[in-house]
Amino acid sequence: MTVFRTFAGAVLAALFATAAVAPAWADEGMWTFDNFPAAKVQSDYGVKIDKPWLDRVQAAAVRIPGCSASLVSKAGLVLTNNHCVVDCTKALSKAGQDYVKDGFLTDARSDEGKCPGMTAEVLISITDVTGQIKAAGEGKVGAAYVQAKEAAQAVAEKTICNDVPGRRCQTISFYRGGQYKVYMYRRYTDVRLVFAPEFDIAFFGGDPDNFNFPRFDLDSAFLRLYDGDKPAATPQFLKWNPNAPAEGSMTFVAGNPGSTDRLLTVSQLETLRDLGIPIGQLQRSELRGRLIQFGEQGPEQKRIANEPLFGLENSFKVYFGRQMVLNDKAFMDAKRAAEAELRAKVAADPKLSAEIGDPWADIAAAQKAYADNFLVYRQLESEAGRGSRLFGWARTLVRAGQERAKPDAERMSDYAEVRLPLEAKRLLDPRPVDPQIETLQMEHWLLKTREYLTVDAPAVKTILGKDSPDALAARLVAGSKLADPAVRKALWDGGLAAVMASDDPMIQFVLKTDPDARAVRTIWESSVSGPTDRAAGKIAQARFAVYGESVYPDATFSLRLSYGKVAGWSYRGADVPAFTRIGGLWDRATGQEPFALPQRWIDAKDKLNPDTVFDFVSTNDIIGGNSGSPVINAKGEVIGAAFDGNIHSLGGAYGYDGRVNRTVVVSTAAITEALTKVYGRTALVQELLGK
Repeated sequence: MTVFRTFAGAVLAALFATAAVAPAWADEGMWTFDNFPAAKVQSDYGVKIDKPWLDRVQAAAVRIPGCSASLVSKAGLVLTNNHCVVDCTKALSKAGQDYVKDGFLTDARSDEGKCPGMTAEVLISITDVTGQIKAAGEGKVGAAYVQAKEAAQAVAEKTICNDVPGRRCQTISFYRGGQYKVYMYRRYTDVRLVFAPEFDIAFFGGDPDNFNFPRFDLDSAFLRLYDGDKPAATPQFLKWNPNAPAEGSMTFVAGNPGSTDRLLTVSQLETLRDLGIPIGQLQRSELRGRLIQFGEQGPEQKRIANEPLFGLENSFKVYFGRQMVLNDKAFMDAKRAAEAELRAKVAADPKLSAEIGDPWADIAAAQKAYADNFLVYRQLESEAGRGSRLFGWARTLVRAGQERAKPDAERMSDYAEVRLPLEAKRLLDPRPVDPQIETLQMEHWLLKTREYLTVDAPAVKTILGKDSPDALAARLVAGSKLADPAVRKALWDGGLAAVMASDDPMIQFVLKTDPDARAVRTIWESSVSGPTDRAAGKIAQARFAVYGESVYPDATFSLRLSYGKVAGWSYRGADVPAFTRIGGLWDRATGQEPFALPQRWIDAKDKLNPDTVFDFVSTNDIIGGNSGSPVINAKGEVIGAAFDGNIHSLGGAYGYDGRVNRTVVVSTAAITEALTKVYGRTALVQELLGK
């Protein structure tokens, strides 16, 4: 915990001083492929990045649910992180065979296991639709503004994708509403697991090592894309380089950073600091304790709690770091200064000032509505069900039935005609459901809803009736048949009539409670998200007028390219080296969790080259969602997979400090060494090397 305390002090004294204006550090930026600063890279590093290079990398970059990946062979082979495929390894596991614990190995392509719910997307084209999206919202406010924009986005997506099979279009907002672009993807729905190591080596060191360095994690896995029940032909892929990079060599990360808030106003950051993050952390902390307690009941309970606990602990640590940044006076003072500078430049331009008004004041006013509605919106809408798959499926079925009965332009955005195939895929693919975890998550959500909204709230009375949270959760989970994909398909195909006629208790629960959730969603769009989005677009207009496109947009889980170099860092007199080597793994191992090695690694110790680079760090600017991103050298070869950031990077949601922010990477050298000498995956290595 010492690192967190010191991190919030001296480092942040100068951090983010120009975060809202222009990049403060040479390697800062999550750049779009159509606005990559190639001239700056050539000036800073002497490396020429031209359009063919960018096109090759774009064609090999892959987006999977919640993570990034890359094509590494002509036969659809994909590199990503092990923690990005845990859902798949868990789903493929069976009685007596725990692939999460023991690893997943294949000898032939016929052994590759289809990952339920998994999709993979490769970006094909980018189309600017800013004019038509902004025109749709002209003269509208609140919920009407939100609905008009969403309808225009759906039209743009349908027009550009034109119902071509295997294509998906997504409208993405950049610069907080300053630009809108449709990204068209080649979409693969048949994604199969090829290789995943044991959890104990993929996440060696567990939570104590998480967001720290040195690290000794083989956080890697391989998938394969299939097309027509055959491995997909993927002639554009990244060449596998089995050698570790040298310190100081240039690196690129091509991936899909999930979300950053570097362009938020000061009032929005204050709301996150004082309300949004603390409430979330309180609930994560309590649910974490419940999962730990559940896992201590026995080995089977520990197994099934492992995945949700892993994600929860990771999120808790992320938001702990973010809270520390927002609590730092130097950081907030720097943000205020940057905002004041931009506002002063706008005020000095009468024409620009007249065009945009005072959007900062509009956003500040919306924070009152945010505070008034946040708890009920969180509990009834944005966090409803708290991770329960059964609840999520029930809500999708209910809302899809209701929305599909409306004209396309009047639907909720997720249920626009062009987006229905993705919703159907998510809903209908077989997914494992553990009743004990489902009940635990539902009970926690019901308890917190009653606690936060009070027992007298009409919505709480509707939710609970005369039931206690534990009794209601147990009854809903035990009685639901939605774990069966055939049941979900029948309800999806049957539409609203079938949903209304269903006697499934989870369906009936959502039918009864969803009107309250929809009502608070409408209030939120009218008083919070609608006014905020509109004002943010005005601030983006001001930023473009003053600074142009020399600043990169906030992360939006869309394809970006960052650049940097292999480098360690120094902090308060301590030097952290850029590399760890396989030999150091044995010094870290204790035989006790989370520093216990799988038996395969113990058996292979004498075969392994102790000098092989295991993990390394670089100055690349990343955030969550970049997990699994290929780390690429100047030649366009893959040299590793990003799987984490260091402790200092936890403030990366709000800014970047090139002195101490680092990306943590598992090297292709370590992956190749392990595949060869620990796992005996000769055919996989030959495919990677193009033999």
